[in-house]
Amino acid sequence: MRSFGQDGIMSDKVKIEIDRELCTGCGICIEFCPVDVLGESDDLNQYDNYFPEVKDIDKCIECRRCELYCPDFAIHVKTEEEEE
Repeated sequence: MRSFGQDGIMSDKVKIEIDRELCTGCGICIEFCPVDVLGESDDLNQYDNYFPEVKDIDKCIECRRCELYCPDFAIHVKTEEEEE
């Protein structure tokens, strides 16, 4: 799903949304993910930064470290219960 600069990737239990236009490409989210869900994209955003993308949503353990450590508030994690 892509709209307004956001990528939303969903599994049966969790949805990770990345607003690539807010991202500064610092890579903190990628480094702090304990199960390597995120990786650097091959594309650039409007500010010429490589933003993160979800590489394997099924590995996500819903720790929310990517969301908590993102200094730009560019990542949002939603669980199945929150979607209802």
